Amino acid sequence: MILKWLPKAAYGIVHEATRHLLRRPVVGVAAVARTRDGRTLLIRRGDTGGWGLPGGTLEWGETLRVALDRELEEEAGVTSVELVRVLGAWSKPARDPRFHAVTIGVECLVEPPVKPPKNPLEIREARLFTDDELPTSLAFDMQDIVAVAREPGRTVLE
Repeated sequence: MILKWLPKAAYGIVHEATRHLLRRPVVGVAAVARTRDGRTLLIRRGDTGGWGLPGGTLEWGETLRVALDRELEEEAGVTSVELVRVLGAWSKPARDPRFHAVTIGVECLVEPPVKPPKNPLEIREARLFTDDELPTSLAFDMQDIVAVAREPGRTVLE
């Protein structure tokens, strides 16, 4: 790759700028990740301080499954992930104020986090919530994805 010589932080800036210049949606994955005892994993975002589902955008050449595993480990310290089902695709342009994203929602079973988030500036903490503790509102309207996970057999194409 021609940009390998760039420091990782500079590459990230170039990558974001390129997405905006090309004016194409980016593809990402968001996980409704639950432990076997039914608790849901959420991450507290560094930019807004709000809670959201772990996940993120695909890297160049990466599959959704690889991105899911990578994001759960980076953001939440989860190293054991079992895919349950694909919940759907969310694509409203206004869902994410940073850029137009197409988010593939997945439901998965995870073991509790075994290490802290890799980048504490991006993700402040990862925490397991019981159903009665879940925040009613999540970053980027992700509560819609959680709602689909609660309905067996339902799939969304937005």
